Amino acid sequence: MIIRLNKSISLTDLSTHLQLDSQLLYESNDVELRGEIEANTQLNIPVNCLSIVENSDIVELVGYDKIKPESMMKKPYDSNELEKEIEKLIFMYPFIKKDIVGYSVLGKPIYQLTIGNGPKKIHMNGSFHANEWITTSVMMYWLHEYVDALGNGSTSINGHDVQSIYKETTLSFVPMVNPDGVDLVLNGLPHDNTYEAGLLQMNDLSIDFSQWKANIRGIDLNNQYPVNWDIEKARKTPKTPAPRDYPGDAPLTEPEAIALSNLVKKQHFDRVLAFHTQGEEIYWGYLRKEPEEAEAIVREFERLSGYKAVRDIDSHAGFRDWFVHDYRKPGYTIELGNGVNPLPFDQFDDIYKKSKGIFYAALYM
Repeated sequence: MIIRLNKSISLTDLSTHLQLDSQLLYESNDVELRGEIEANTQLNIPVNCLSIVENSDIVELVGYDKIKPESMMKKPYDSNELEKEIEKLIFMYPFIKKDIVGYSVLGKPIYQLTIGNGPKKIHMNGSFHANEWITTSVMMYWLHEYVDALGNGSTSINGHDVQSIYKETTLSFVPMVNPDGVDLVLNGLPHDNTYEAGLLQMNDLSIDFSQWKANIRGIDLNNQYPVNWDIEKARKTPKTPAPRDYPGDAPLTEPEAIALSNLVKKQHFDRVLAFHTQGEEIYWGYLRKEPEEAEAIVREFERLSGYKAVRDIDSHAGFRDWFVHDYRKPGYTIELGNGVNPLPFDQFDDIYKKSKGIFYAALYM
């Protein structure tokens, strides 16, 4: 939402007038907000301030899209729908920052949303696997609830001060790692026919791609990381590209996996959470490379969600495995929901209710 100042005013006085934390106001704008802000300056502010703006003589409304917040988020997302929703979110909550961390095989952007600028750096991602697309839906709903609470000036979520969480934490949020795969599952064969023959061959000539797990080249992105990759390569049944489980011909051959690897190396996260489906379990150990604090965090996840914490599983070459092994920091794979992938969307409410505590605990722990 865009406003124009009718008179000069300080950042402190303006934030008080808008009933908005000054840091949120500052980070919603690219212009330097120091000292006195001149009259006629246009500023971005969260949509939560609308009623104040409409009754203000200090500021006036310049731009506002009448988006119903309650109609957002609770739906399946292909990559196009996600992109549109991200733009809506940023307009409504301009303190969210967006960048592109990489591109898929078909050239679709892999978006990162960043909220906050605190010293504790938390990364979350979803839809590594195409038929686990519901993870994107759940994650976007968490995110909307969080940023709306910030814009509303809420003081507490789950007993923790939300404004303090924002100031103490930088959240890196990648809701869809595998856009090509998700689009294949939800929409069928891509318009780009470069991969059509290969996809049909890998899928036994079926045009039903609902069970597809890999990226568009038939590589399992969560078997692409350089930590005991050779073990997974040797024992996985597919020996060529397939709808699921083929780890590729070498680690980090796929642009989507490379994008997440580069992001981790660049941003030095303190912990990572990768959301998958299904099983209502949280995998948190890897060959005893995890630090002591990892257990305290997962016990809080377990308490809030009812999910089962599992320290040891016979699995390698995953994103979390690599992070824990190489960085000796907490990493978690959270298996949302129960059933057979792809989970039906009518599980959304149950998944959201059980797992939202994990989202918040990851920020305040």
